[in-house]
Amino acid sequence: MIKKGLMVFIMLMFSLSAFAGQGKNSIQIKGSDTMVNLGQAWAEKYMEKYPGDFIAVTGGGSGTGLSSLISASCDIAMSSRNIKDKEIALANKKGVNPNEIKAALDGLAVVVNPANSVNKLTLDQLAGIFTGKITNWKELGGKDEKIVLLSREVNSGTHVYFKEHVLRKNDPNSKEEFVPRALMLSSSQAIADEVAGNSSAIGYYGMGYISAKQKPVAIAKDEKSEYVEPVIANVINNKYPISRPLFLYTNGAPQGLVKKFVDFALSKEGQDIVLVTDFVPIKN
Repeated sequence: MIKKGLMVFIMLMFSLSAFAGQGKNSIQIKGSDTMVNLGQAWAEKYMEKYPGDFIAVTGGGSGTGLSSLISASCDIAMSSRNIKDKEIALANKKGVNPNEIKAALDGLAVVVNPANSVNKLTLDQLAGIFTGKITNWKELGGKDEKIVLLSREVNSGTHVYFKEHVLRKNDPNSKEEFVPRALMLSSSQAIADEVAGNSSAIGYYGMGYISAKQKPVAIAKDEKSEYVEPVIANVINNKYPISRPLFLYTNGAPQGLVKKFVDFALSKEGQDIVLVTDFVPIKN
């Protein structure tokens, strides 16, 4: 067992040495947990196309990614928010010039069973549903049925975004939480399947998961605003209320391998991956 463990250690060290030896043929990408699956999908396809390059992708959060860029411990930071002024100031002090690149859009669809007569909701109504203030579909013009709440689990970036943007209305002082009876599911597909089989259910996920087995609900910012369908065009033109841009940040304009990877992410092939991974492309 000792010999076997030593052999594994030696192989690991050899692999790390080989990685270190790649030099300019390797880059580190860190940041947004919302984007980590997208980043990894980009990296996998990129390395299939360019086997001589190595792309390492890790999460940790947008703040972690931006801090790593500022400290020069990564080449690209993934972020589901804009960089803050204080982060830019700190970066500039360290000789780093953060360069923002919009790489994708994140649009979340709210879905119900096709048998549900409710077709539209305001953000306030959505918040009321998921915080437990609204408990029956009849309160929203539907049948006299108790609402079954479906959410992504708490470690999901989608869960966090929905909580901050819908439940807390982007108010950093708000303490609103999902009502405890909400069912926390491990994947968007699990939510899609449950909504398809439960006429009382409501859930949310990336628009790529919408099918004929679920009915997307039109969303309005308030009762006086237009109700907007969750379709790609409405996310791109910023009309759909539950959407946001996703960014890549580099130190100055991308160069070398960083530019090669960014160009791939923004290419048709890269934007097709955006769609497959449940986000919205910035380019059709």
